[in-house]
Amino acid sequence: KDFMIQGGDFVKGDGTGLESIYHGVAFEDENFKIKHDAAGLLSMANSGPHSNGCQFFITCAKCDFLDGKHVVFGKVLDGMLIVRKIENVPTGPNNKPKLTVEISQCGEM
Repeated sequence: KDFMIQGGDFVKGDGTGLESIYHGVAFEDENFKIKHDAAGLLSMANSGPHSNGCQFFITCAKCDFLDGKHVVFGKVLDGMLIVRKIENVPTGPNNKPKLTVEISQCGEM
């Protein structure tokens, strides 16, 4: 809550899975030009430099402490109400949602 919502772990489903679309386990950081200065920014989740894989997060607030560590690659253009609804799903240990949250019929980039 008031931080981020994270997703994309289709490998293990617990936030530890790592697989990339580039036929490898991880790919390098592209750049850190865009800052985490607002809610609704899409950014790569990683475990350190050049460890990007399948996971991402959407900011729910300004997160400038993530600048230089995570690559921002997009912005929610329509649907922030949905982001806020996901953000407010009750959570348990390790901030894991108590309810299943699934994004479907969302289109393609």
